[in-house]
Amino acid sequence: MTKPVLVLKFGTASITKPNGEPNEPVMVDIARQVAALHPHYRIVLVSSGAVGAGKSLIREYRGDITQRKAAAAVGNLLLLNQYSRFFSIYGISIAQSLCERHHFANRDQFLQLKQTYEELWANDLIPIANENDVVSNRELKFSDNDELATLIAVGFGAAALMLCTSVGGLLDANGQIIRQVTDFDERVFGVVRTDKSSLGLGGMASKLTFAKLATRLGIRVVIFGLSEPDSLSRALRSEIGTEFIPQATALSARNRWLGSGSLAVGRIQIDAGAVRALQQRRSLLAVGVKAIIGEFATGEMIEILAEDQTTVAVARARISSEILSQQLNQQNVEVANANDIVLL
Repeated sequence: MTKPVLVLKFGTASITKPNGEPNEPVMVDIARQVAALHPHYRIVLVSSGAVGAGKSLIREYRGDITQRKAAAAVGNLLLLNQYSRFFSIYGISIAQSLCERHHFANRDQFLQLKQTYEELWANDLIPIANENDVVSNRELKFSDNDELATLIAVGFGAAALMLCTSVGGLLDANGQIIRQVTDFDERVFGVVRTDKSSLGLGGMASKLTFAKLATRLGIRVVIFGLSEPDSLSRALRSEIGTEFIPQATALSARNRWLGSGSLAVGRIQIDAGAVRALQQRRSLLAVGVKAIIGEFATGEMIEILAEDQTTVAVARARISSEILSQQLNQQNVEVANANDIVLL
């Protein structure tokens, strides 16, 4: 029987010192814990920390986008060397996977990525993924590795998505870890503190956003920390950290890929009649659109909101936002075909 997929994401604050240098004892322990799980899972390790690791080698570092890319180019090599050294202790070899958004936005390219990962797993290798910061055409602050880990988990139908954080889980108003979340209501997002690591780009709000997406698409999510012994396996068993319970879903692999709402580049709000039409597996027509939020081109993913701002679906747009704005009240103008709509 094929081993389940496990996606592990370690943030900058989890694996580096305050000055950005890799924290070797922590990385050694990560390798030890991951090695224990390796016989039972097909593992993808998503690791941040490249910018922090490399910035000390960039003269007069100020943190602008060009310097961040240069730091990432240096830091990726430093991090991979460390991971390679520590995993070799357990007879495990690693592979580097630098990903860009179009690898997930384009179905053919995603399938090529999937085939590559399957070949790596067949040879008992662990891919270590990171965003390809060096050539990324969008500023790093608009994308983080919580998103990348979620896209991988959803696209591969992972058994679990594990997001490591320096605080050990989702904290309530008293600073205590909330052990389990079954519904993403206002109370859940209301306890999130807005501060974050000075080294990392993401924060708890980012993790919750992508945990919400993953659980909607049937992926179990655990947010955990590394402060306790054997924390990774214990978090996987729901003994520590915060577990987010997935919704039941029977989506096909293609529709899971379509449903990765973090790929959405724009949003539209629709009326109640259009919501009912979608629930009856009908296409979305322009006459049901109440508002256009953001810009999108033909073929790009859009998020579809009800009148109360809740997300009801994601879809691949048949027309651009510019054309849609000109045809809002026209009959028989198809915004998204039923085959390209995934209800959430």
